[in-house]
Order: sequence, then C-alpha cells, then structure tokens
Amino acid sequence: MLGEDGSAWLERLHMQLARNLKAADWSQAEIADIMGSTQSTISRMAHRDLPEMAGTSDESTIDGWAHEISMALRQLGPKAKPSRTRFVMEIAFAPGQVLRFDKSLNGTDLDSDQEQSSLLKRLEWAVSRIDVNRLKNMMPAVGMNIACCLEGARSPAEVAAFPGKITVVSGKLRHHETPKFGASKHLASMLIDSRVYDKSKTAILNIHPSADKEKIETICEDLDLNLTFAPKGVLVPHQGIDVILDEGAFGWEPSLYILAHNPLELVDRMHRLISLF
Repeated sequence: MLGEDGSAWLERLHMQLARNLKAADWSQAEIADIMGSTQSTISRMAHRDLPEMAGTSDESTIDGWAHEISMALRQLGPKAKPSRTRFVMEIAFAPGQVLRFDKSLNGTDLDSDQEQSSLLKRLEWAVSRIDVNRLKNMMPAVGMNIACCLEGARSPAEVAAFPGKITVVSGKLRHHETPKFGASKHLASMLIDSRVYDKSKTAILNIHPSADKEKIETICEDLDLNLTFAPKGVLVPHQGIDVILDEGAFGWEPSLYILAHNPLELVDRMHRLISLF
C-alpha cells in the first residue's frame, strides 16, 4: 500500500464511489461535499479510465468496498455529516514484520499554536513530495519557494514559507532552513492578494513558465484551471484563481504561480501542469 499501489488504490476507490453516487442521482456538488473534493474533480472522474491494480482481485475488492460505502451513503442521504473517521492500515513485509496504524479523525479544532505548527509540517511534507526530475526544467533561475497560510490570514506576515529559496543541488531539492512565518515577502504578498478574490486558496508556489501565453492558456483550459495574470507582480483581479502568469519584462524574470487549497494538493497540481508542458 505504499507508493504507486497506494495512490492507485485510493484513486480507484474515490472514482468508483463518485460514479456510484452519481448513478444514484446525487449532484456533483453533493458528491464533492461528501468526498471533500471539488465539482470539477468529480466531473473529470466520470470521464477518466479507472487505474489498474497489480491484480484483478484487488480491483474487485476496491470496487466492492466502494459499492458498500455508496449504498450506506444513499441511505443516509447527501445531507449527512460524518462526526468521526477511522483509518486502519496494516502492511506486512515478511513473517513477523508488520506495520499497523489505527487513527481517528474527529473534527476537533487545534489551538492557534498547534494550527501553525501543523501548517509548517505540511509545508515540509509537500516539498518532500516534489519530483525533481519533473521540476528541474522549470526551476526559476533564482530558485523557487512554496508558501501557505491559515484560512484567517490577512497579511504577508501570516504566511509561512522557506527562508531564502528552494534550489536543486546534485539532483536534489535543497533548502537551508525549515519553514517559518514571514519568510517570503513576494510570494506571501501574491497569495494574500489572490485571496481577496479566492478565499479557498491557502497555498502557492512559483516555477518558471517554459511555454508562451497561448500554450499556458490551453493547458489551464484542458485541466479546468482558472488562469489570470500579474504583469510585473501586479495581480489582475479574477474570481477564482488557480494559476497566475507573470510574463516578465526587461530585467524582470517571468513567473508562473500555482495555487491550491493546501500544500499537498499544490504539489500534485504542479506535477499535472508540468507534465503538459
């Protein structure tokens, strides 16, 4: 259940669950709400091929579980709200070598200090998921950064990022310090400016655009992402913002800013975009 197998496992479960609920006449908004996703994601799931597993028995197991969950949700109805979620995972490597995890989520809010500590950890996890081989051709000359804030943030000082820049050294991503609040004024300001028009976005990163404006517009349209512009760093207002293009100018390096609801989603979105360049 690690790596590609684990990712395909969860993706197939989500896709089958979404399709089963759609067949039960649930709306895309209702499905997205119960699954913690977005309507555009649910729409794309309906047209994509299901990921294949290593064995057809695994596919049958996942599909059967999705059917059981969807049948239970049909009885509860789309207005039902879960109060607790429990995850149990067991991985056997060899006789006597078993890893088992049993965790529950109950929706309890963290205190302010705990929320900030959790956000900083998510930033570090997100950077560890970046595929350097995909990123290296779009790494800005001055390095990149990734920033994130809590939902109530209203100033750049309330945005966390890595001090300095994230760079590629000997084929690996390097950053000199752990993330902290108030570490990246420019990227933090771009995120705060964007949140004036899209409060749902709390994470942002910058890469170098390796294509022209028309190509980027086509890619965003294919991925159903909202694109706007920021000539010399000045954001053009737009309701709903997923990608921002600064085409650059004399003495001004062009930048492509990617936004998402959280740092992990942000890295996944960056990978999808880069794969189309």
